[in-house]
Amino acid sequence: MSKSIKLLATLGFVALVAACANEQQEEFVVVDPEPISTEPTYTGKYN
Repeated sequence: MSKSIKLLATLGFVALVAACANEQQEEFVVVDPEPISTEPTYTGKYN
């Protein structure tokens, strides 16, 4: 009886370690928003 309990505990521990080691990290991408409008530039039209 004692050996079967130890075997089950060992298998449970191995399953727990395997489940935690297989955890994947989510990747995310941050995209900068484009400006709504651009600022006017000096063209030299009114000299």
